[in-house]
Amino acid sequence: MEKLIIIKYGELTTKKENINLFINTLNKNIKEKLKEFSVKIEYDKGRMFIRVLDNAFANVIETLKEVFGIHEIIIGYEINTLDLEEIKKNIQFLVKEKKFTTFKIETKRSNKKIKKTSIEISSEIGAFLLKENQNIKVDIHNPEIKIHLELRNKESYIYFETIKGLGGYPVGTLGKGILMLSGGIDSPVAGFLSIKRGVKVEGIYFESPPHTSIEAKKKVEELARILSKYNGETKLHIINFTAIQEAIYKNIPHEYLITIMRRMMYRISSIIASRSNAKILVNGESIGQVASQTLTSMKAINEVVKLPVIRPVACFDKLEIIDFAKKIGTYGTSILPFEDCCTIFVPEHPVINPDSKVCENYETLIPYQELIYKAIKNHEIIKISEQEKNDYEDIL
Repeated sequence: MEKLIIIKYGELTTKKENINLFINTLNKNIKEKLKEFSVKIEYDKGRMFIRVLDNAFANVIETLKEVFGIHEIIIGYEINTLDLEEIKKNIQFLVKEKKFTTFKIETKRSNKKIKKTSIEISSEIGAFLLKENQNIKVDIHNPEIKIHLELRNKESYIYFETIKGLGGYPVGTLGKGILMLSGGIDSPVAGFLSIKRGVKVEGIYFESPPHTSIEAKKKVEELARILSKYNGETKLHIINFTAIQEAIYKNIPHEYLITIMRRMMYRISSIIASRSNAKILVNGESIGQVASQTLTSMKAINEVVKLPVIRPVACFDKLEIIDFAKKIGTYGTSILPFEDCCTIFVPEHPVINPDSKVCENYETLIPYQELIYKAIKNHEIIKISEQEKNDYEDIL
């Protein structure tokens, strides 16, 4: 009998013709995530089996909790036989270590060559345990322990508990997106939710020195590092937005500052997406939360790009987003008091129903195409992984 980790796929099993892509990508992502551990991974369309070759079981399980595409994580025991007498002996050996008075057997028989039904097998094993153990009884509705038995090709698997995985799709199966990553609470949550749906994200951050600080930049780098736990190594595009922002501030009527600024950010993000072979833009906009996130504002801003813009938190309220940020570990960093370029030069009365034609007329007042070209040409690209925490400790 060998102790091992069993992975259940959940939603991935609905993919039919594409299931190999999803499971192969999950295998690749798990191998990358577990590269610091000594493990052996085997898999098929039904299950994945991870054999831990050192004493790092607990650490491997904690790491697997950060991998999208896993429905359940199970600590199980493999027996290289389908013989019920041997299975009974092994179950009896395992339950001796557990304290319980009520139990239930659940059998899954994927090998249909076995003549007995799942219910017949469960009943036979249950009767055996009742005979071998005093003071226990069967409770099919609310048992203290469930004994799971899976009978596959030539092997049997016994397990007692399941650990809920992150679910979703393996990162990268649905392509790439550019995440407009500010230093706020909303955009990291939007990034996390996009990653959950199989999108590999690259971040884009707009800095505006000297109006924004190096600490604000480090804050965004730390947010990217936290997301990299789920996303894998994360590329972050740093755009110097100073010249564009100052031109807007000097030449555009102030009620339209935020609208024009966002249109410029969308244009730049769209070009970066095209160069990175990304299919979508992702941001943390929530309907009605601020002036630039009214439906009219979103429409006026969105018109400057052809790529789909995904807003995963569009229908969340602020308290829901905060709660989500706390769960994924970004909230503490997001609330650090370092302003980004979206919070400087904010007009007292921003327009909430901007007109697209007015935006286009105002944009003729600045050489925005030339400024965008320079910003993209000189932009910085850094790669961030979860192991780089020490680089950001001075701001935390």
